[in-house]
Amino acid sequence: MYTRPEHNRVKTVTLGCRLNAYESDVMAQNANLSGLTDAVIINSCAVTNEAVRASRQAVRRAVKDNPDAKIIVTGCAAQVDPQSFAAIDGVTRVIGNDDKMGAQVFNPETLFDGGEPIRVNDIMAVTEHAPQILSNSFGPGANAPRQTQSRSRAFVQVQNGCDHRCTFCIIPYGRGNSRSVPAGEVVAHVRQLSAQGYKEVVLTGVDISSWGSDLPGQPPLGDLVRRILKLVPDLPRIRLSSIDLAEIDPVLMDVIAHEPRFCPYLHLSLQHGDSLILKRMKRRHSRDDALALTAKLRAARPDITFGADIIAGFPTETNEQFTQSLSILEQINIAWAHIFPFSPKDGTPAARMPQIDGRIIKARAKALREKAAHIRTAHFKTRVGGTDMALIEGGGVGRLPDFTLVDLPGSDALAGQLCKVHMTGYGKNNMTGELVT
Repeated sequence: MYTRPEHNRVKTVTLGCRLNAYESDVMAQNANLSGLTDAVIINSCAVTNEAVRASRQAVRRAVKDNPDAKIIVTGCAAQVDPQSFAAIDGVTRVIGNDDKMGAQVFNPETLFDGGEPIRVNDIMAVTEHAPQILSNSFGPGANAPRQTQSRSRAFVQVQNGCDHRCTFCIIPYGRGNSRSVPAGEVVAHVRQLSAQGYKEVVLTGVDISSWGSDLPGQPPLGDLVRRILKLVPDLPRIRLSSIDLAEIDPVLMDVIAHEPRFCPYLHLSLQHGDSLILKRMKRRHSRDDALALTAKLRAARPDITFGADIIAGFPTETNEQFTQSLSILEQINIAWAHIFPFSPKDGTPAARMPQIDGRIIKARAKALREKAAHIRTAHFKTRVGGTDMALIEGGGVGRLPDFTLVDLPGSDALAGQLCKVHMTGYGKNNMTGELVT
């Protein structure tokens, strides 16, 4: 959970994913431009029952800590079950995921006009992507309000929603079907960010692999990335937030292989290492698909590294199937793994499947994290003594193109700068290094 004050006018509380964090920035900007004051906006998450519980807890805490403020709840949990949030004492308005991104939704003259406290529409009926552009003329490193994620890089939402129905996931019902931002709008936004001084842009969305499927001609994601690189030649680095293994198109593969400005790191929506469990998850790839694709990517771009989402203890998971997840971490060489202990989400097919004992899930998640830590350490060892360009994130920390984090003790480089660094050692989660002058 991330809480961000906005000049004592509007405070945002963000739960869940990086996309939520980006959208909270947009909402905070729109709220301030609309003249909203003394308000708290809670951007909720519905990915698991625990996330919903945490969202409700955040709402109650906001009510308690801000007795005179207007409490506005939005996000996926509010979209899926608005009544439960509206019933919490102290909540002023519940706003749906589509409405929350409108430029004028936080105008106090209309937001608090005495109408219904719940303003949530049918997300499945939404066919257009609301404009979600952060207008900011300060650029990285400036003494000005910036995005929550970092002063160093800019996140650009190119897509929202999801057309797939994985058995463990409720998010399509909070986000709706897939909608893409037209390429021209994305390029214009990236060009603006580059002109402001950003050295790295991250393309993000709920299922960015599906970008373009609803646009004329159904252009693939690779076309968008190539177009950005061609039309914004001064942008040094571009990366993707995460990607579905089933939808890496040939154009994107070519960009990864031949474009040095594309960061050699992919975070894979892998979820498991066993083909039968993947089938029960209703994923669109098998274990062999994942191994073949990552081998092809590594052959095309030898310096590429991988991260992945892995669920531990999915219903019906046997010991043998669990070991398939352990082994795929090593076979793919996943240095950055996000391990999620399975938590049933009400309303999903997986919640009705035979469940695994919670103690077993916890132990399996721990084993996966330990395996991932071992792989990450091995990766760090290969980089000691080398040099590379790091994007400074502030506080003496930089990020290499392959996602490796480097501590730079004593460095006074400003956030947003690209600096050459020499790697001198490593710790548990990051490397150590020094600036090369």
